[in-house]
Amino acid sequence: MTYAQAALTALAQEMERDGSVWVLGEDLGPEGGVAGQYLGLQQRFGKTRIVDTPICENTIMGAGVGAALCGTRPVIELRYADFGICAADEIVNQAAKVRYMLGGQVRAPLVIRQPIGFRDGMAAQHSQSTEAWWVHVPGLVVVAPSNPADNHALLKAAIRCDDPVVYMEHKELWTVAGEVDEAAQPAALGQANVAKRGSDVTIVTWSSMVGVCLEAAQALEARGCSAEVIDLRTLWPWDRETVFESVARSRRLLVVHQAVKVGGFGGEIVAEASEQLFDRLVTAPRRLGAPRVPVPYAEPLETMCRVGAADVVRTAEAMML
Repeated sequence: MTYAQAALTALAQEMERDGSVWVLGEDLGPEGGVAGQYLGLQQRFGKTRIVDTPICENTIMGAGVGAALCGTRPVIELRYADFGICAADEIVNQAAKVRYMLGGQVRAPLVIRQPIGFRDGMAAQHSQSTEAWWVHVPGLVVVAPSNPADNHALLKAAIRCDDPVVYMEHKELWTVAGEVDEAAQPAALGQANVAKRGSDVTIVTWSSMVGVCLEAAQALEARGCSAEVIDLRTLWPWDRETVFESVARSRRLLVVHQAVKVGGFGGEIVAEASEQLFDRLVTAPRRLGAPRVPVPYAEPLETMCRVGAADVVRTAEAMML
């Protein structure tokens, strides 16, 4: 099934399992979401559990936070990560803080779906990858699945989590198909996946860049360089143990993401790995990300902002010198 169908399946399963799980957001009922990730759910579960709302992200988010504090488990649809900014006050100052500020007497078990990334010509207001912003906020869990099976297992885990989860699917992965075990248990949040074993360089990545890095790793293999590719899957908490173990062996670290390089989460990974493993590294860690410009509408300019497999290969080979 596709990445979008995998999320639809996971959500339907969780709604069947737990009557407190419900959804609110824009265009969920007749439209079924921007990628069909809610298709048929309103007909199946009714308008009180799949709730269409007006276009007002801070109101949607505020309603979700209040409902979570009252004992339900809302899944909040914000359509694109760009619109999560409109709801930032409710996410940062309310959902993320309430458990701490009330001494653990209440929790906010909610999921905020914010699709990230480029999607051919969606331009500057519909193409942003804002994961680093949410990782920066204490109290939030941040998830970024890279394939259909993970989108199924991680969404189930996010819905069962007792803390607010910013759930960041990638728009260009919606139609990607893969094997999904519909009976799979929820994935463990905070656990990375080693997508390819290798020994010469560790490539840490997530979301749509996992496929790009695996393509690069194949090319590197043909040139005699063995690359290990780690899919973080969860950006907070992130799996330091798996990353550090790999970097200690390969002695080289390259982090790849589609988000803007400046201030991106790759910088945090490089900093922590350097603090822990500085004496083991044989070359400076490197990062690849988008330039610090608004994502252009024109295809040739958008392409210039993308990190491609050739960029990964070129950087990894330079680190081997």
